[in-house]
Amino acid sequence: MTEQTVLITGATGAVSSAVIDALAGSELKLRALVRDPAKAAALRARGVELVRGDLDEAESLKEAFEGVTTLWLLTAVGPRAPENSMNALWLARQAGVRRVVRLSAIGAAHDAPTRNGRLHALSDAEVEASGLDFTILRPHFFMQNMLGSAASIAAQGAFYLAMGDARLGMVDVRDIAAMAASVLRDDTGAHRSKIYTPTGPASISFAQVARDIAAATGRAVQYVPVSLDAARAAMLGAGMPPWIAGMLIEYSRAYAAGWGDFTTRHVQDVTSKEPRGFESFARDFRAAFSPAAAVSDAARSA
Repeated sequence: MTEQTVLITGATGAVSSAVIDALAGSELKLRALVRDPAKAAALRARGVELVRGDLDEAESLKEAFEGVTTLWLLTAVGPRAPENSMNALWLARQAGVRRVVRLSAIGAAHDAPTRNGRLHALSDAEVEASGLDFTILRPHFFMQNMLGSAASIAAQGAFYLAMGDARLGMVDVRDIAAMAASVLRDDTGAHRSKIYTPTGPASISFAQVARDIAAATGRAVQYVPVSLDAARAAMLGAGMPPWIAGMLIEYSRAYAAGWGDFTTRHVQDVTSKEPRGFESFARDFRAAFSPAAAVSDAARSA
């Protein structure tokens, strides 16, 4: 069997890093596209080949794609995401890459209620028209997004989101990675031209999220809904770029209207394992939500 080389983009981010973990010990040769190899030494220690390149600059990508058979394509969120995906696909076709497994976004469509979903729809369509074998993953809201509220939960026993009474089929990034790894390892063509939406096992409210974190940490935790305007002001006040803040407000509005109230069986169908529920996620990350974490953060910033 010919050696299979997978080029990993977004390699230092949470999802691609989890994909690398999920592929540990596999027969696949892993190569990571990184802007600065010196800052990605941890990947080399995990047996991943590092190649310098930047999806913003197509000219920088040629070496990274040499000998690659499969591309794991993840682009950073932002207005240049379609350009980044386009650059990667162009080089993939020039280099003879046979297959693309792409991380898209929940509900990606030309009429999606978020700019991120509409931009991903452009790149999904380009992948589908590329002539390459492809599989697209459009994951639901990440459970790991709640780690962004961990400091507030640890310090105040509360988290603040503009989600109203939304219920979401949120998914653990580790299950997205397991699904991606199953697809990347499969050479039978079973996932060719498939579009999957990984979700968790249940659509849950943020009040339930609060209860699960409370059960995991042994302390009271409260979800406090806030207005879209308050959420936007808080994000901008913290220095978040206006484009990103606007995108997140669009997601909040859509989720609050019920857009994310669904689940699929795609994780089970591909991996033959049940996805983690939020209560399991909360137990695994209880330390991040606990008061000791807030004390540690305060000490580091003193």
